Amino acid sequence: MRKFKVSRDAAALLPAVAAKLRPPHGVVLGSPREAAELAGLLHDPDIVCWQLDLHQAQRLRENLAERSLSAAVVTLPDLWDLPRPLRTLLYPVPLGGERALKLDVIEQTYHTLAPDGHLIVLSPYERDNVIPQTLKKVFGRVHVPDGSDNAIFWCRRDADRPRRRHEITFQVRADETTSLRFVSRPGVFSYGRFDHGARALVESADIHPGDRIVDLGCGVGANGILAVRRAGPEGFVAFVDSNVRAIALAEFNAQALGVPHVQTYATPDAGGPPEASFDVVLANPPYYAQLSIARLFIERGHALLKPGGRFYLVTKMLEQVAEQVHEVFGEADVFERRGYFIFQATA
Repeated sequence: MRKFKVSRDAAALLPAVAAKLRPPHGVVLGSPREAAELAGLLHDPDIVCWQLDLHQAQRLRENLAERSLSAAVVTLPDLWDLPRPLRTLLYPVPLGGERALKLDVIEQTYHTLAPDGHLIVLSPYERDNVIPQTLKKVFGRVHVPDGSDNAIFWCRRDADRPRRRHEITFQVRADETTSLRFVSRPGVFSYGRFDHGARALVESADIHPGDRIVDLGCGVGANGILAVRRAGPEGFVAFVDSNVRAIALAEFNAQALGVPHVQTYATPDAGGPPEASFDVVLANPPYYAQLSIARLFIERGHALLKPGGRFYLVTKMLEQVAEQVHEVFGEADVFERRGYFIFQATA
């Protein structure tokens, strides 16, 4: 398995598909560094870079500015919602990452391209049949330039075909008599299931009638919706996430389940709602991310709470997160539930 390096490999590989590179171009996801370097190689002032996460989008803008590039960075829940079709899309497939999101992206590229437009896929894998098989299923034919060693593929959009939205609906038991249905999609936390850590978090939260609740890192909104139901008809929930697809799903699920008082905040730094105005913060930072992400959730959670407000955070990184929680809140309780650690603190 190789590690794809845009600066070295793409410069050597793109000439093999030079005849397919027709403006306007688009770069689909990729790390901020990868997307910016690909934009530089394309020499197209009208290029569009699509991202799902606002934090990544901001980092990409900074990378583009460092290279004096004028590419447009767009964040939308779906690639195929770009305002105009593109003639060429470049997709640098990540090494590892969520398989379902890769399949979803390939599906959406087909419907984003203009007729006879081309998708160029840069693959980090030496031996992997998933990407070429998916390309063939979606586009009909997949091409590998001579000498590219399966590092680059290209496909052409031919006829129209029905859109396929990759989504899974899962059920969560809210109480002894009620189950709730949540729609989930690739690229968003809780795709296809209610995570044990999320369940442990919402089970641990002390919710009072009329509480104003913030769901930090909301994903599809399951935690916030389950919590605000316990707050009764006057309860309020704010969903916060830097992933714009997550925010769209949280809003959709809240409306579908009849939650009356909802506000969403798509923000790059997990901030946004008015400070010192909430009774409960539910924080579910990605446990595999850098500790700086957990620190951000803790600091923003503290700022959002009213005096006496209740903060709950779920994690698997006990010692590292404990130090950060104590630095911000002072004292905090911690206990284990469903194999996760729950921190409980008061503002």
